[in-house]
Amino acid sequence: MYSKILVPLDGSKLAECVLPHVEAIASGCSTQQITLVSVTEKIHFKEPINLPGEAGEAYQVMGQTGIMAGQMYVSMSGTVMADRPSTQTTWQREAGKLFNQADKYLDRIQRSLIKKGLSVETSVLLGNPAEAIVAFAAKNEMDLIIMASHGRSGISRWASGSVTEKVFRSTCVPVLVVRAPGCIPGF
Repeated sequence: MYSKILVPLDGSKLAECVLPHVEAIASGCSTQQITLVSVTEKIHFKEPINLPGEAGEAYQVMGQTGIMAGQMYVSMSGTVMADRPSTQTTWQREAGKLFNQADKYLDRIQRSLIKKGLSVETSVLLGNPAEAIVAFAAKNEMDLIIMASHGRSGISRWASGSVTEKVFRSTCVPVLVVRAPGCIPGF
């Protein structure tokens, strides 16, 4: 029934709590392919501007509220914006580092699942996490998406948003949501 399973991972232990479920379902359903994905958000460069004050202070930049973190400006939506690099090579180097980190992470998880007799592919995606996951699942005709949820409710869920919830609402592919260990039920 579930011959192709998509497993989005973000490098956190929380996201990895899905792996025992993935193993059980894949073994029980004779899954042909597990695909592990990690999404690297785009780095948006802006024109250099002089911001007064210290790192950690909040500013409005390009219509987004955020904070300065060293030489980087991080918007409250999580988008990292840096001063425009002097050359395209600088941007390519930074993007390459992010891809390499994600690729090494997925490779480690892939090796552990292959040792358990499972067929596993990996892919590093670029873009908005929820949108990239939904598009990948549709394009590759996945039968099931298995992902973790922080188990947040109320204000904290509203403030941080939920990639899992956005994926669930945006796809027709069945989504198995695994709650984080130690989650507290609530409304």
